[in-house]
Amino acid sequence: MLPIPAVVAIVLGYLALRTLLSGGRPLLVMMLAACAGQSLLVALVGGYALQPLRLVLPVSATLIPPLAWITFRDALVRRATLRDAWPHAAAPAFTLFCRLFAPQTLDIVVPLVFLAYGGAILWQLHRVSEAPLARLAAGGMPGLIWKALGWALIASAIGDGLIAPALRGGHAGWAGWLITLSSSLALLFVGLLSVSPEATGPDDEARESAEPELSNAEIAENAGILARLDGLLRREQAHLDPNLTLARLARRLHLPEKRLSAAVNRATGENVSRYVNLWRIRHACKLIEGGASVTEAMLTSGFNTKPNFNREFRRVTGAAPSEWPNLAHASATEPAIADPDRCFRAQ
Repeated sequence: MLPIPAVVAIVLGYLALRTLLSGGRPLLVMMLAACAGQSLLVALVGGYALQPLRLVLPVSATLIPPLAWITFRDALVRRATLRDAWPHAAAPAFTLFCRLFAPQTLDIVVPLVFLAYGGAILWQLHRVSEAPLARLAAGGMPGLIWKALGWALIASAIGDGLIAPALRGGHAGWAGWLITLSSSLALLFVGLLSVSPEATGPDDEARESAEPELSNAEIAENAGILARLDGLLRREQAHLDPNLTLARLARRLHLPEKRLSAAVNRATGENVSRYVNLWRIRHACKLIEGGASVTEAMLTSGFNTKPNFNREFRRVTGAAPSEWPNLAHASATEPAIADPDRCFRAQ
């Protein structure tokens, strides 16, 4: 008989506790806890008529979008520092100011905060082609997850914006359902997305900044950088690490992340993730030809999700993994992998 927001609060609280006990990132724990707390407040106000808490709801709500933005940056772009985080306290602080001195503006301020941070996440994902801290094995999944989270914030803003007109129009029942859908379900969606294994990079990712950019005399041509990358992958089998990231590759090559990404893109027409996956698929092909199962080849070659492995395998080879043994045995020549001279010249 619990109201829906209370059930959502229990689920999000459990996720926050599990993330904390499993050693998850503090920012992620804070965001989940904030979502759980907000859903609990909605339950207490809407389900149990604790009206004094209604005064707190707008301020606590505007804690969530900044936390989502900081968590997004910390997960995929750059490890967050206190200097990065503290300016975003302006959102809940301004909301508190409005709550005390201009409460009539809250119907505009709160949705705008959600809209601004949701749009910022989407713009960042559109502007940056690669996330330095994302696992390369995850392919485009981290971007899709955080894109969905950005749209969830925007959807919550739209829902909040419709509540006030519903109340003014005498449709209190509609307003109640809008509160449930725009807050509780959006909060649940944000929480479930943020704890996805593909939403963040490895927990042990080093937090030091990237190497300083080399001088023009020291920077090799794009082909030279690609050759250094090929040598690293061939020598150290780095592509077999499922937790490999662009940031790690750049540090091991003593290059800035953007320089390595640009060099690979200009020399091959592929981003770093897809280029590393070419090496992984070649490794998987050899294992499958040697009698390994598809699952064993997937896990041994640096992939950790079946859909991503199947998608990349078909992109590179033009066939499904299960079809590869027959195709390999039918030809005595080098496996017919798309553009092998470009993709596998190092091997």
